[in-house]
Amino acid sequence: QVQLVESGGGLVQPGGSLRLSCAASGSIVSITRMGWYRQAPGKQRELVATILFSGTTNYADSVKGRFTISADNPKNTVYLQMNSLKPDDTAVYYCTAFIKARLTTPWRDYWGQGTQVTVSS
Repeated sequence: QVQLVESGGGLVQPGGSLRLSCAASGSIVSITRMGWYRQAPGKQRELVATILFSGTTNYADSVKGRFTISADNPKNTVYLQMNSLKPDDTAVYYCTAFIKARLTTPWRDYWGQGTQVTVSS
């Protein structure tokens, strides 16, 4: 069984910073990609950033230059450093990972339960 556990959300003022973490644990053969999505009230879930364990990163235009995604491969952990936060960044942030859990099962995406990020004065 695979679990993704997020941490680091909270309330921050506009212009502030937060760092999110997500650790994958359980029966894991391999991980090739991890990332973050977010969902604001009344809106669809959207991509924030992804990182391949080879190092390639991808960002939504709305967060480029403000957010940085990184990964600790041996720890199966991904981080999201969020700087210059804006009220529009308020959302539940979800961690995702593309994992092969067993040799006999296909690759698939797993999701965390989400962590709330609120940017408000």
